[in-house]
Amino acid sequence: MNSLLAVLLAAALPVPAPTAATLDWRTCGKNMDAQCTHLTVPVDWSRPAGETIELAVGRRPARDQAHKVGTLIFGPGGPWDPGVSRVTDDYDRFSDTLLDRFDIVSFDPRGSTGSHPVSCDPEQVAKAPDPILSSQKDFETTLAYNRTLWAGCEKLTGDLWNHADMGSNVRDLDALRAALGERKLTFHGSSYGTVLGAAYAERYPDRTRAILLESVDDHSSRSTAEFLTAQTWAAEDAFDDFVTWCDHTSSCALHGRDVAAVWNDLFTSGRADFTRFDLVAVTFKRTKDADYAKLADYLAAVAGGAPGFRPGPLPVVLPAFCADWSLPVRDYREYASLMRQAARVAPNTHFPAQAFALTACLGWDHVAYPQHALRVHTRTPLLLLNSRHDAATGWNWARNVERQLGRHGVLVTYEGAGHGSYSRSQCMRDIADAYLVDLTVPARGTICGPTHS
Repeated sequence: MNSLLAVLLAAALPVPAPTAATLDWRTCGKNMDAQCTHLTVPVDWSRPAGETIELAVGRRPARDQAHKVGTLIFGPGGPWDPGVSRVTDDYDRFSDTLLDRFDIVSFDPRGSTGSHPVSCDPEQVAKAPDPILSSQKDFETTLAYNRTLWAGCEKLTGDLWNHADMGSNVRDLDALRAALGERKLTFHGSSYGTVLGAAYAERYPDRTRAILLESVDDHSSRSTAEFLTAQTWAAEDAFDDFVTWCDHTSSCALHGRDVAAVWNDLFTSGRADFTRFDLVAVTFKRTKDADYAKLADYLAAVAGGAPGFRPGPLPVVLPAFCADWSLPVRDYREYASLMRQAARVAPNTHFPAQAFALTACLGWDHVAYPQHALRVHTRTPLLLLNSRHDAATGWNWARNVERQLGRHGVLVTYEGAGHGSYSRSQCMRDIADAYLVDLTVPARGTICGPTHS
């Protein structure tokens, strides 16, 4: 509780602006038409004169410099998706309007690809136990494994292991804003990047020009049960939308069959070529991407005897996630109760892929940026974009964040499926671009249909 109070007080207190750094840009990108540099930041922001790291930064200069609005910083998801490649190589996610009117900048968050990446023993990572527990013995085995893994990661990574939390990332973002010479931040955060954008607006309202949050994370869950229930709802909602699509689409490989029954037969089959979590993970990936045809093809093939897919060990994003979420589980009895509750919310899919967070963070004891309800007081309301059916960041999360923001936030809904909505319809792009360029805030309750360009 004291940590939460500290977060809220920090958001209310004035924070001195960082000293602008000098950025030395060089040509980069697969077509050598972008620019790259590094920004030096402290490992521990409470010790600004201490050890430092270099953050990788990429920029695509505005095509129409004469009519440039300023700099748009893109906050990648993940956690720990690289941002530099998004603007130097894969910049087609941005509209012509944004490419014309903004220098578009992104970065690899601390601990990720180009910014002092976290290092762990790959042999130890490969030994990860099943993320779904079945007994108290599993609970104790996972707890012991986590402690051994983390000790090795910290030894290989150094002190950054203890400073990859969202509070540190917010300070990095403000340092980048200052280094770019921007008086106020214009920001587009995607998925986990929405936590960063909201946190920045909360801490630095007077340094905020416009913040767009696409595929909205709700960082206000008051308990492990609330977090798991919200994620479960989103997974079941996306699966239900997939089933509806299959029922109405003759080209679906499972058309005319009881799709939920096929899925549950696989879930309870006990086959050796895949686990229950593997099936949930594949379903999550395909529904998240709104790739319903491939999911149907996969389920039909495996139900027909084809081998199931094994995702393998999950990437180590622990200090970026576990340090931001307090998700305590005392013992297997409590864990089993949480999973039973999830199954009641999701009678078809049983539990979400995000259930792995409970076991991946089991035993983590230094949450630096705990969940809390947002207190944002920016001059321009934050703009939220979310699909109606999103397995990763459900519409339930987006609506709850809008409620927390009150008059300081407006949600626009894409009436369709998939994680990410800016690229899914011209309507969503037009609304987002008008907000970022001209600070035009749409009417509350605005909905965009599933039209593609």
